[in-house]
This record gives sequence, C-alpha cells and structure tokens, in this order.
Amino acid sequence: MKFNRRNFLRSASVLATCSLVEIDHFAAAQQLRNDGNEVAEDDEHYWQNVRLLFPLKKDWVYLNNGTMGPSPYPVIDAVHKGMMEGDNLGRYGGWESTAAKLAAFVGADADEIALTHNVTDGINIGCWGVPLKKGDEVILTTHEHVGNAFPWLSRQRLHGIVLKTFTPAATADETLNRINSLITKRTRVIAVPHIPCTQGQILPVKEICALARDKNIHSIIDGAHGPGMLLLDLHNMGCDTYASCTHKWMLGPKGTGFMYVRKDFQDTLQTYFVGGGSDNAQWDMACHPVKMGEYASSAHRYYGGTQSLGLYRGVDAAIDFIETIGMTNIHKRIKGLGHYTQQRLLEFGEKIDMLTPTEERSRCAVNGFRIKGVDNAKFYQDCMSQAVQIRTVAENGLNSLRVSTHIYNNKEEVDKLIELIKKAV
Repeated sequence: MKFNRRNFLRSASVLATCSLVEIDHFAAAQQLRNDGNEVAEDDEHYWQNVRLLFPLKKDWVYLNNGTMGPSPYPVIDAVHKGMMEGDNLGRYGGWESTAAKLAAFVGADADEIALTHNVTDGINIGCWGVPLKKGDEVILTTHEHVGNAFPWLSRQRLHGIVLKTFTPAATADETLNRINSLITKRTRVIAVPHIPCTQGQILPVKEICALARDKNIHSIIDGAHGPGMLLLDLHNMGCDTYASCTHKWMLGPKGTGFMYVRKDFQDTLQTYFVGGGSDNAQWDMACHPVKMGEYASSAHRYYGGTQSLGLYRGVDAAIDFIETIGMTNIHKRIKGLGHYTQQRLLEFGEKIDMLTPTEERSRCAVNGFRIKGVDNAKFYQDCMSQAVQIRTVAENGLNSLRVSTHIYNNKEEVDKLIELIKKAV
C-alpha cells in the first residue's frame, strides 16, 4: 500500500483519542476487508477479528442466533447516524432505497420487496391476501413457529379453510414425498418454513415451490432463517412470497423485515393494510363519489406510511457488513460450525436424540436435540448459570433444545456447551 502521510496523520490523530478497546475494533474492521477474496472457514485469526466488532460480552457464549442476531458496531452506528440524519432537519423519507438493496441481496427485483417490521408481518400479508374460501386446503408442518401457525389458524377459524400438516423427514426427498401425499384437488397453498425454527433443517423449498407451481398451488414461504445464513436467489427458488427479517442471520436492527412478492403474483395477492406509498396518489376525497385510485404497481402496495430512517440505514449497513466479509465466506463458516456442533453431539451416541438431519443439503447452522433422561428446563438454567445461552423448544410438544451458531462463534464455545452436556448425562 502506498504511504499517504496526510491519511496517516489523520488516522493517528483519531486513534490518539480512542480507548484500547476502540483501537482493537478499528484494527479488526480494517482487516475484515478482503475485496471479495476467499476466507478459510478455519482462519481463526480472521474470525476473531469479526467477533471484536460485536458488542457481545467476552465471557458470554451466545449460541442462540436463531432467536436474535446481535448487531455489529457498524450497524449500531448506522442506526444512530440515520436517526440524526432524520432529526437534524426533520427530514422525511430516505428509507425507500433499502428495498433495492434488499432485493439485490436475496435475488429479487426492487419492485418485489415490501418493507415490514418482522417475519410475522410478511406472513400475515401472505396469509390474509391469498384468495381462499371455505374448504380450501393449506399445507403446513408440525414444526411451525407461532408466527407461521397462528395467522393460518386464525383464518381457519374465521373463514373455514382446512389445515393439513406433515412432519419434516430426515431427507429432502422424503420430505417432498410427504408434502405430495397431502395434496388434493382442494389444496390451494403450501405455507412452510424454509428452515423450521425448531431443529433448523433446510427444507427443499425450490422443489416444493416447483411442485406447487405444477399443480397450480400457491407457495408462501416463512423465510425467517434464510437470509444471512444461505446464499439466496428468490427468483430461482420460484416461490410466490417469502417473508423474512433482518434481526436474525442478517445481524440487522430489531424491528425490521421485508416481504418478497413475485411480480406476477401481486395482482392475485390482495393488500389490506394500506396507506401513503401503497397507492398511485390519485385518490380524491373531495369529489362525489370519492375516488380511490389504484394500488402501487409494486410490492409497496403492501405497506404504507412512515418508516424508521435510522433502522433502515442499519439494514443497509448490515448488508454492507455481510458483503464486506462475503456471503459465501459467511455461509461456509457457519455451516462448518454447525457441522462441528452436530458431530460433537453425535459423540454421545444413544444419550442424545438428534433431531436435525445429518444429510448434507438439509443442515447448516442450527442443531436441535434432546438429552435423554435430562430435564430441558433445568439444563437450560444450568447453561445460563455458566454464561452459555441456548434455546429450549416447547413448540408443539417437541420438548427439545436448540443450538444456533453464527460468525462470532468458535469451536471453543461449542466445546464449552459439550462439557456441560457431559456433566448433565
């Protein structure tokens, strides 16, 4: 690198005002920039620099990213700057550009992205907007999060639709067969998670969406755990809708999400929650009769009104942070940690009931399991007392445990959990 005295002096003057911790963060941030080059999954020096950019306590082993992904300092800083940007001059707007950035990140077009607050927002848009009548069938899993279960349960109560469920199998092929066996002439929707929150297996969503399309069935996907964990191309996936958030694997601000609605599906999926921006601005309340105008010719029809400039500046920064490291590098790192976790758990043999498939295509960063003869609630509390955070899974009576690792984790942290399991058994 060519020496630049002015830039060096400017950096030196800035560093002189920093604490040692802040200097560590500054150095780590500089070393993360790899210009798109490959980073080894086991390059612990690099990944330790990644860890330094998170405000996680050094002695806290956080193995629950599937619930909440801690944001790195660049994201937190961008949220603050975005709030100041809006509040210095009372500026309105500025968040609209995030739709295009999200679209590029997940393999969609900007006019197919609606801004939401979380996954549940997007699932409700899909659930209530899809045309269904009494007796129409919707296929779900037995591993649903409440966010993808209760909207459909509510619509069943109010509109008389029929819900049919299957349990994901140990292989992608068998999972697809189970879905196919439930399809009848009354099936109108397949509404499944890309990755169930319970045990984190990856469902064969591309094949599921192709099956749905071939049978004239709508595919409405719960994508809470896809972006930031997997390399996504929603056009290639072929789904009708995909609801997600940025506060999990994307490491973005809490209270932000997005909804993908395939362009050709937007005139089928009815919007109900509307406001400023979800129309073509041709409504008129002064004429008689009053004039409505038309819905926006994009996914903006599914949301309206004021959004948080600060939060969506944070979403932009989260995508930048991921792309600085490289999504391929991130995927390899967290899949490697997930595989290491699974292999360590399998060492316990019959003492562990492994719920996450071992099939290569069906696993990544999340592992669900039971410790035979051990009370889950007590084990969870034992972990918390040792500064190790995992998750208990009570959904649908599964009564299990879940570990989810991200780029700020390492094998030593997984080993600490393994030692606690050894004591428990």
